[in-house]
Amino acid sequence: MERLTKKEEEVMKILWNLEKAFVKDMVAEFPDPKPPYNTISSLVRILQEKGIVGFKQYGNTYEYFPLLSKEAYRKAYMKKVINDYFDNSFSKAVASFIEEEQLDQKEIEAILKLINSK
Repeated sequence: MERLTKKEEEVMKILWNLEKAFVKDMVAEFPDPKPPYNTISSLVRILQEKGIVGFKQYGNTYEYFPLLSKEAYRKAYMKKVINDYFDNSFSKAVASFIEEEQLDQKEIEAILKLINSK
């Protein structure tokens, strides 16, 4: 799966949140200044062509919904990041997060608990 552009991700985040929406509904969710309707409409059509968004037609109006779940995208994206930036090593990725994020003891314990449960 190819990575979505920043603008495509913004549209998908809104669509994942709304679950289904018309373009006007998506535009309304953007902060001010709102993007043009035609820009969002074009992005949604690109996402639809990529097979990431589906639609239901009502006359000349289209209601869009995600075909790709947020979780499936996150999983694919994280696998690519780990492969590209951490030599395909989950331990290097976790070590990087621990070092750079300066996790507190509670977060470290939660991570250890998750690891021990697997």
